[in-house]
Amino acid sequence: MAKEIERIGIPVAFFSAIPAIAMNVGAYRVVLGRAVPYVLGDPHLTPDHERALRRRQVLMGLQSLCSTVTAPTLLEVRAA
Repeated sequence: MAKEIERIGIPVAFFSAIPAIAMNVGAYRVVLGRAVPYVLGDPHLTPDHERALRRRQVLMGLQSLCSTVTAPTLLEVRAA
């Protein structure tokens, strides 16, 4: 679905814990998630740290929408 939306000119940030699948189907901006049941966030963190992680992940996705990419690109949020 992300590939088809991109094809009509709307940029898409795809969040996935399994980036190989997302990149193989043609998603251009893939933001790496933590785990399959918790793509955004990490339940092992304290609530404040998890909120900060989710914020960084979402901001990474939003920033990726402003960049031009011509091939699938994996973006990873660093742990703080």
